[in-house]
Amino acid sequence: MEKYADSPYALPEGIDMEKHIIATYYTSWPKELNIDAMSPVLAIEQSTGTWTPTPMETPEIRAAHVAKVIGVYETPFYEWRVEPGVTDRHYVIQLAFPSANIESQIPMLFTAAIGNISMAGKLKLIDIRMPKDVLAGYQGPKFGIDGIYKALGIKKRRPLLNNMIKPCSGYPLEVGADLFRKAALGGCDVVKDDELIGDMKYNGVLQRVKAYLKIEKEVFEETGEHTLYTVNVTDRLPKMFELAKAVKDAGGNALMVNYWAIGPEAMRALAEDKNINLPIIAHMDFSGALYMSPEYGMSSHLVLGKIPRLCGADMLVLPFALGGKAMWLMERFSETARSLTYPMANLKPTMPMPSGGITPANVPDTIRELGTDIMIGSGGGIHAHPLGTVAGAKAFRQAIDAVMKGVPIAEYGKEHEELGRALGTWGVKTEFKI
Repeated sequence: MEKYADSPYALPEGIDMEKHIIATYYTSWPKELNIDAMSPVLAIEQSTGTWTPTPMETPEIRAAHVAKVIGVYETPFYEWRVEPGVTDRHYVIQLAFPSANIESQIPMLFTAAIGNISMAGKLKLIDIRMPKDVLAGYQGPKFGIDGIYKALGIKKRRPLLNNMIKPCSGYPLEVGADLFRKAALGGCDVVKDDELIGDMKYNGVLQRVKAYLKIEKEVFEETGEHTLYTVNVTDRLPKMFELAKAVKDAGGNALMVNYWAIGPEAMRALAEDKNINLPIIAHMDFSGALYMSPEYGMSSHLVLGKIPRLCGADMLVLPFALGGKAMWLMERFSETARSLTYPMANLKPTMPMPSGGITPANVPDTIRELGTDIMIGSGGGIHAHPLGTVAGAKAFRQAIDAVMKGVPIAEYGKEHEELGRALGTWGVKTEFKI
């Protein structure tokens, strides 16, 4: 056996990066603890061993399957003494997990990378790097950004507009159908269920699909623009898959999933099901419980970026970090958007959809930060327009047109009543020109 092969330590240059998954953590420990002794405990706990050596954890098993500490970086990086008054020391730690331990499985990935050690105190998983052979096991988005534009028949790219039907829940079919019609007539490319309404006794999924898709055809005849209806099929299993198939058979053209509520692998199975084959919008519901703490859980660009992309989200609802109702740092918002759209092996990009308190006034900033291959989501900013839902949707489309033409939206609003009224209601934000 090669010397040090069974050690839980390694240099980054001493391992085959294409045979390991690299997990990066931020952690804080009392200054009395020896990081050099504690870090391999994490590696062993999450791979081959436990709190004490056991007879069958042989050197051969260790050599093939033990995780290795490949980096420990203190912040600040003390060299000759710890400053007086310091109680906790802070570290970035990198562990290399043999990909044979995990393969292309999200459950094993979570179990290894943030399993038992999630209860080890102040420790947050901030990134995961996967080798090509592991990424090859993921299909990722079936449609991706290009497929969404194609499904809508849009050849000249522009930011898309999504409307969330409001109220969130409790309304009868007739109310939802009327709001769908108005949103589509106003120019919404996608109309989605709120995450709080699924297949309910008072308003069922199939009833909505049949009613809304009939309206979609009528609106297309009038406007020449198609509308995707992302119906929320989130439900207990296996009912979710039964619902999705029934939606497809009923003529549905898109799906929505609360992917953390039902589990990323459940959405992945839906995305990979050849009998369904519909674009999926993934909702961020529940994700804050996983990423909001600065010292525990996982980073937002994993929870809202890499993981749903791996599991097949074609579109993803993101909390809006530019003045909406979300509490999210701008740099985290931008990093997450890159995780959805930048090259990632052979996975197609996922379309970001910022949402949460967005009005037409926010359109220039949103396009400035994310570019034009995006979807802008608004619920109240459309339905609460002083002239109604049709005007609310038109106001957004006018704001998008203004930015694409390089015209300040305040100036554009002087000649377009719907946009002007929206800006008069919610104000004007920072301008942006392409």
